Amino acid sequence: MTTTVPVRTLEVPRAGELEIVETVLPPLPDGRFLGRTLFTGLSAGTELTWYRGTSPYFRAGWDAELGMFDRDRPTARFPVQRLGYMEVAQVTDSRTTAVREGALVAMAYGHSTAVHGDPLTQHVVPLPPGLDPLLGVYAAHLGPICVNGLLHAAADVGGSELRDGVGGRLVLVTGGGPIGLLVGLLAQVHGAAEVVVVDPTPERRAAALALGLDAVDDTPDVARELKMRWRHGPADHGADVAFQCRGAGAALATALRCLRPQGTVIDLAFYTGGADDVALGEEYHHNGLSMRCAQIGRVPRGLAHRWDRRRLSTETLALLDVHGPRIGAALVTDVVPFDEAPSLFAELSARRRHVITAVLRVPEP
Repeated sequence: MTTTVPVRTLEVPRAGELEIVETVLPPLPDGRFLGRTLFTGLSAGTELTWYRGTSPYFRAGWDAELGMFDRDRPTARFPVQRLGYMEVAQVTDSRTTAVREGALVAMAYGHSTAVHGDPLTQHVVPLPPGLDPLLGVYAAHLGPICVNGLLHAAADVGGSELRDGVGGRLVLVTGGGPIGLLVGLLAQVHGAAEVVVVDPTPERRAAALALGLDAVDDTPDVARELKMRWRHGPADHGADVAFQCRGAGAALATALRCLRPQGTVIDLAFYTGGADDVALGEEYHHNGLSMRCAQIGRVPRGLAHRWDRRRLSTETLALLDVHGPRIGAALVTDVVPFDEAPSLFAELSARRRHVITAVLRVPEP
């Protein structure tokens, strides 16, 4: 291919606005492939922070070397030119033997209608022939986030396989978004004795039930009710492990209250507004609890020789292979044309529309 390729990309020019920007990709260089986007999934919790201008990167810069934020040096500004990390593309031309023409691949390159993929620097996940391509939106990034959560639970008890942290255990999941629901299903598949999803939204509790999980409302009494239900012995009540999957301090507070003494919260959430609802002088201190952040940039220390992003995606594909139809029915609530993205973002930001996973469908060129 020696010609340029038109590409349409979602950008945020200023807070509360979304535009479709038209540019062109240059001729395809050696070592790369051209992917034409079929589907691009919306991670609403993260992407709305860019849309609204509330991302912490607008207030502080991340120093990757020191591992700290510099509040005097914000690194994000408008326009925001990349959103999203849940893309499925068909390879229409390839200049590399690593990716064949015609393949369907999952990647994380943002809401664009085409991409020059580089297998040397990007995580490229070939999708198996029998998988519904729509479900590929989970394969490259969001699914690995969930698998990594279970891996951190395993490391917390000295294990190295996904079953080690949940097998035979009482599992709490706070937050019934796509991450919480997939974490709950993974825990069930890997042998949890019981999985309960806590979420205040009826539609998300219904999705949890559709996946075969239990679900309860996040009421002021939920911790007391679950602790009365889960008794291990005298003065020993509650979940063995809690996966915190909702970016709200109140959800973290619920997770801590629901744990048995010396239990652990595996935290997958991102708190753009802080966590003022968490009182570290209460259950966290008196029950000797622990917290582990399961952030997708790292597998647990000591397991990197056995686990990497490729293996996290392989475990995601294994889950989709067996439970794909149920996952699609319960989690993929909205599939809309790419051109309707601006109205979709506006409705979600204004809370006029509720989704679990919304997917933008790109028409054929």
